[in-house]
Amino acid sequence: MTSTLLPVARDVPSLRQAVAAWRREGRSVGLVPTMGALHEGHLSLVRTAKERCDRVVASLFVNPKQFAPHEDFERYPRDEAKDAALLASAGCDLLFAPPPAAMYPEGHSTSVIVANVSTPLEGEMRPHFFGGVATVVTKLLLQALPDIAYFGEKDYQQLLVIKRLAADLDIPVEIAGCNTVREYDGLAMSSRNAYLNPDERRVAGRLNVLMHDAIKAIRSGEMSIAEAEADAARHLIAAGFTCVDYVAVRDAATLAPLTSLDRPARILAAAWLGKTRLIDNLAV
Repeated sequence: MTSTLLPVARDVPSLRQAVAAWRREGRSVGLVPTMGALHEGHLSLVRTAKERCDRVVASLFVNPKQFAPHEDFERYPRDEAKDAALLASAGCDLLFAPPPAAMYPEGHSTSVIVANVSTPLEGEMRPHFFGGVATVVTKLLLQALPDIAYFGEKDYQQLLVIKRLAADLDIPVEIAGCNTVREYDGLAMSSRNAYLNPDERRVAGRLNVLMHDAIKAIRSGEMSIAEAEADAARHLIAAGFTCVDYVAVRDAATLAPLTSLDRPARILAAAWLGKTRLIDNLAV
């Protein structure tokens, strides 16, 4: 272990040693997995974890396995010292910041694939993504074995994938979803928002507004689900978005398509502003 603003574990044995010491003291443990470039959304997860658990570990690992070759792995923002200071201010007790070789040592050959819930939407747009997410999260859960792991609802499909893998693999960790933290205009907080130029940032908040409009149109009977999805996509392009990957109203538990609101539902959207891809979702 090394020490900066809070203790830092660089490998799995050091992480487990710290957690074991807390366990001997009878402490409960929360885990907040991150890729760094922290913002208020991440810090709210840490604070929520601290309210429910005696000790909190945050991981910082930019996972290469969830990026396709053409995506932004190399330019993804990295500033460990800044992130460590933010985590300390939110009450984090330990930072787990392993190098890639500690997570994927030579000879690593195992991947975790979650079927069904990972297939639509992000699974169609980024077919490599959930295999990388499921693999790294499975490893983090087993490495730390916390009582509870905290994830933001902003990545709603990812949250469902993680809940499914924890249940299917009998990992004894509660998976807690936490509310999306938003900017003043409704834009969901994301590390990738830093990529937006001023003009794009002014447009970005329209994503949330148009999702709300779609929900209102469906609930009022003004539009069918399919009509509201298509209308929102058209309005996103008119607002200045470059491309819309999807606007979809889905079953909140399975992400199956819906033709009526006869069960809990979620509207999910992904759209591009220039070179930046934004995602968001809302309960319907």
